[in-house]
Amino acid sequence: MYERILRILSLEELDLIQNKKILIVGLGGVGGAAFEALVRTGIKSITVIDNDEFEISNLNRQLLSTRSYIGKNKAFSAYMMAKDINPDVLVDYKEMFLDESNIDDLNIGHYDYVLDCCDSVNTKVALIEKCVHFGVKIIASMGTGNRLDPTKLIITDIWRTNYDPLAKKIRSLLRKRNINSKIMVVTSTEIPRKSSDGVGSLAFVPNCAGFFMASFVINDII
Repeated sequence: MYERILRILSLEELDLIQNKKILIVGLGGVGGAAFEALVRTGIKSITVIDNDEFEISNLNRQLLSTRSYIGKNKAFSAYMMAKDINPDVLVDYKEMFLDESNIDDLNIGHYDYVLDCCDSVNTKVALIEKCVHFGVKIIASMGTGNRLDPTKLIITDIWRTNYDPLAKKIRSLLRKRNINSKIMVVTSTEIPRKSSDGVGSLAFVPNCAGFFMASFVINDII
């Protein structure tokens, strides 16, 4: 399955990719796309965490969602899909909600990269704090809802984001914890559309954000 990959990467680069340990927290639109991209690019050791089950409303945008997976846990579904793509991939799936009460059970220092694709602000801050403490590279997804233009996505330092209320809130919480390290995020420079009925989302922006995160990891490795 690596024939096309080896046309653009060397064996040494592929070996580097295959030997990294990745943690992905959240397997919705962003996390599912990042997960699938990393599996298809050769990552062989991935831990995934998600407590949610797939719903009908996920079908419009989440790559891992299919009608056969409705009602099934997202982390388990990711495991099954990964094995269908590459039987040799090692996926440790955890059906849990990650927060500060159980984050120490993960041994964050064990991982080479953490991809924060979850929706919980408190979990995002806890992940950043742990990664800074252990010197683990992290890339976090900021807001992708109510946006239509994936070309407005960028990878930047969280301290340089604009038009992103989620990033603003996280920056405030990081300051309270005296964390001022450079934290890479995927964010949109698009001003989000106003919605009177919650947050809306199409397939384009969250999935592209996930691909951006996977690309960041792979390019950083090689």
